[in-house]
Amino acid sequence: MRKIIVSTFLTLDGVMQAPGGPDEDPESNFTHGGWQKPLYDEGAGEAIAGWYEDTDAMLLGRKTYDIFASYWPTADPDMPFTERMNSMHKYVASRTLTSVDWQNSSLLEGDTADAVRRLKQTEGRNINVVGSGDLAQTLMREDLVDEYRLTIHPVILGTGKRLFADGAIPTALEPVTVTGTKGGTVLAVYRPTGRPTYDSF
Repeated sequence: MRKIIVSTFLTLDGVMQAPGGPDEDPESNFTHGGWQKPLYDEGAGEAIAGWYEDTDAMLLGRKTYDIFASYWPTADPDMPFTERMNSMHKYVASRTLTSVDWQNSSLLEGDTADAVRRLKQTEGRNINVVGSGDLAQTLMREDLVDEYRLTIHPVILGTGKRLFADGAIPTALEPVTVTGTKGGTVLAVYRPTGRPTYDSF
């Protein structure tokens, strides 16, 4: 069975909104767009590249698809991720799009959770959910996330969309790997193990 892997850039306080540029996602008057670039270092880049080695597809929400589809097809071909982003398959979850033009893209049909369950049963390698905060929330509620690969950067923003927002399903996690870069970024891989347990000291 293919795994669904949520791969997300986060601030220390859990914000995932608009890491890539000032105008990426100004929703709710978010003024911190582009927060990741000043914190990005070589160690994080190497780790993220490694995380893509066992995947051959992305699962994207409509907003992230629109952002990526407007950038990657014309991105510098010599950049490390350009060929990979354009060549791998993109599955898009959207209630409003009727077609997707970025090469190797296809729309999921019907209910998103049911479509992802079917997708997990198909032949292939793992599937990365990149960005796509609303889609990630749906997948978490439906227990469809098999792994989290989190790049946690040393900055606090105080506002913005969070991966684990209020109302997130309580979930226990086991660490797979947790490392750090010289610049202070934490590279954490976790797998859900069911519901948390509780005790007292």
